[in-house]
Amino acid sequence: LQIIADIAQPEGVGELQLLLEQLTLKLQKEGLFEPSRKRELPRFPAKIAVVTSPSGSVWHDISAVIARRYPLAELAIAPAPVQGADAAPALAEAIAAASDAPGIDVIILARGGGSLEDLWAFNEEEVARAIYACRPPVVSAVGHETDHTIADLVADKRAPTPSAAAELVVPDRADLTAFTIGCAQSMTAAVSRQLDAALDDVVQIHARLQNAVPDLDTLRMRIDDRLRTAVNLVESDLALKTERVSGLKYRLEALSPKDTLRRGYAIVTDRATGAPITDARAANPGDALDIAVNIGIIAAVVESPSDGSAQPKARRQP
Repeated sequence: LQIIADIAQPEGVGELQLLLEQLTLKLQKEGLFEPSRKRELPRFPAKIAVVTSPSGSVWHDISAVIARRYPLAELAIAPAPVQGADAAPALAEAIAAASDAPGIDVIILARGGGSLEDLWAFNEEEVARAIYACRPPVVSAVGHETDHTIADLVADKRAPTPSAAAELVVPDRADLTAFTIGCAQSMTAAVSRQLDAALDDVVQIHARLQNAVPDLDTLRMRIDDRLRTAVNLVESDLALKTERVSGLKYRLEALSPKDTLRRGYAIVTDRATGAPITDARAANPGDALDIAVNIGIIAAVVESPSDGSAQPKARRQP
């Protein structure tokens, strides 16, 4: 045991563990681990930054996984040492640089497994605050599954290994292909159902239209029948009216003066006035008269007095 400020503290690993617990408690009180601030990862990241050592196998593993699963994503490395006295400031600087780089959708902070001392740079306060200040979400993949660091607690997501982090940040193109095929099949089935339904509608509409089309032959026959009926009615009415007109004609002819003249009667008129003479007393001696008979007019002059005892002497009109 090492005595510091009258407090008994374990040496070596025990001292690091105590420092880890103290820093964890401090950052927790400040809200750096608050679950409500954790962000979801983008579903289809276009550009991914990896903060790790370029010389280790971690970069190769992450690159291989992403190339296999989702080759559309672009990878960018933010190099930094992951172990040693200078590792923590370099990691914080690399994280800040990746956060400020344009187009970065997600950051992976990764290194392989190791002891507590080997991973200690990821427990440093400056690294934790750099992660907390990041613009894009951060996935921590430090050590093995059983290893835990403050970086894991601050990061938006934790992955048990660097390869698992690569699988976490990108979709699997095999799954996307299957999903796309499923969507295409669903769309094809939906379109097919809609086409079948539309075809049924067309068939029904065609049938209704066929039923709605008039039977021209039947209509033509009906029109012919009605025309014949109308002609018959007109002819019957015309015959009846013709018969009535003939009857009126006969009656008018019977009342006509000409018919009377044909029976031997005559019409006497005053030549001067044209007035008919119906009373012999209305004619004075010397009056010129016209006597209309059936054929022609006889001119006459009154010779006898108008007492009706004498007959006028007629002379033929030239």
